[in-house]
Amino acid sequence: MRPTVFTMPAALLLFFCLGCNNGKNRSPAINETYKTPTAGDAVATDKEDEPLPQKQPPGQNKKQPPPPPMVNPDWDKKIIKTADLNVEVKSFRTFADRLRQNVKRSGGYIAQEQQTQSLSSIENTVTIKVPVDQFEDLMQQMASDSDRLVDKKISSEDVTTQLVDTRSRLATKKEVRERYLEILRQAKSIKDILAVQDVINGVQEEMDAAAGRIAYLGHSAAFSTINLKFYQVLDASARDNPTPTFWYKLKESINEGWNWMSSLVLGLISIWPLLLIGGLGWMIMRKRLRYVPRKTSPPAARG
Repeated sequence: MRPTVFTMPAALLLFFCLGCNNGKNRSPAINETYKTPTAGDAVATDKEDEPLPQKQPPGQNKKQPPPPPMVNPDWDKKIIKTADLNVEVKSFRTFADRLRQNVKRSGGYIAQEQQTQSLSSIENTVTIKVPVDQFEDLMQQMASDSDRLVDKKISSEDVTTQLVDTRSRLATKKEVRERYLEILRQAKSIKDILAVQDVINGVQEEMDAAAGRIAYLGHSAAFSTINLKFYQVLDASARDNPTPTFWYKLKESINEGWNWMSSLVLGLISIWPLLLIGGLGWMIMRKRLRYVPRKTSPPAARG
């Protein structure tokens, strides 16, 4: 039988069907290994020499957190903040009570307080120490509680370099002190012992001064300072007219006279021993002068 034009295409079609049947009869292990690629998986290649993908144990597919950034603990910024605040209030007592509550709530304390009063106004000057992380909140709270902001000033000073230098000097002084202590252990004569001890005492004083400086800078950087001045206007006319009236002068004169008289009486009472001794001495001298006989002139000679 001679081949026709349809013999070659039929042979190719038969070869293709046999190849598909062999692919379906593969082992289940291979079918499980090669899965249908999804959007999240990598696209598998058709090369036979490429290693098969391996299953990762559970827990390793999770993304590991990035390592923390390297931070130098010795280079911690130390900034001293100081604020000057001047406000006007309508109720002096209400603002003062609220201020103490806010300072206590923020973890700070009042370092100094001075109150003055005149005919025109009553005012209070307060120095507040507050933790640095509560500085801004307390400043905003005081400004919101007041009725009028008169003046506000904030300044900052970076003392990080001073703190690092002082710590370095303190460490150096400690090493010098240890060396002199070793020399002191080896000293034989009293003269050498006293000389080395004097040097050690001087180094110890410098160490104490450096430690005190470090403590001061640390406290100043940890607690910011707020110099607050708040006042209430009592008499606006008295404030606008600074010249005192006659009645005001009369009242002040009476107060000054009473204060002078009180000071005089208290001063005399404080020196009562001297007054008592002086009075007794004067009485004794007076009695002696009373009983002294008077001298009589001799009679004139007769001629």
